[in-house]
Amino acid sequence: MPTELTSSDTAGDKPHYRRVLLKISGEALMGDREYGLDPDMVARTASEIRAVCEMGVEVCLVIGGGNIFRGISGATAGMERATADYMGMLATVINCLAMQNALERCGITTRVQSALHIHAVCEPYIRRRAIRHMEKGRVVIFAAGTGNPFFTTDTAAALRATEMGCDALLKATQVDGVYDSDPKRNKDAVRFDTLTYLDVLSKDLKVMDASAISLSRENGIPILVFSIHNHGAFRDVLCGRGLFTKITE
Repeated sequence: MPTELTSSDTAGDKPHYRRVLLKISGEALMGDREYGLDPDMVARTASEIRAVCEMGVEVCLVIGGGNIFRGISGATAGMERATADYMGMLATVINCLAMQNALERCGITTRVQSALHIHAVCEPYIRRRAIRHMEKGRVVIFAAGTGNPFFTTDTAAALRATEMGCDALLKATQVDGVYDSDPKRNKDAVRFDTLTYLDVLSKDLKVMDASAISLSRENGIPILVFSIHNHGAFRDVLCGRGLFTKITE
């Protein structure tokens, strides 16, 4: 079961968790663009990950592919859903390689492991090897979702967090937590500081899909939702500061 550090460990700027998975949407890496990757946004995200690694936290990542191709959108346009989802998985590989490059330019040794075998550019996903990489202080980026169509990268994030024995799953989004409605469309939307897994499911809050929430609940992994656009937010959330929503039992 995931365990938070003791109160004596969390004084000052010390992190509350030893090993975490960071889920980043593909759209978050677009910056102000309408499509693709913004190199400045990728570099800034990499620097925030480096700051957390420098605190001694073991970090792994799952990155979406919606900035390049979203499987469900392809299916809506008439494409076979399985084919569209595999295309979306390949889009995540592109994003993961870009993040690997940015992290290594920051001096952080990184490995990309893909659920689809693409030996020329990344390792195949092997759970024990991924854990060993993290124990050695390397960042591991999990590409291609679960490797199966009909599952989102949110579900992949919850699955990998469980397999890696992570103490928390952090979801970096476009807003600073979970709201009762879209705060970009409704100025009166209410932000939650804390929620239970059942609250998210019963209120049909769209922070993550139901299978990801259920898997996290089953394995007791807290989910922390924060804004990728707030500088230093990743580090702050791990230290219990700043604006974020915590989803637990």
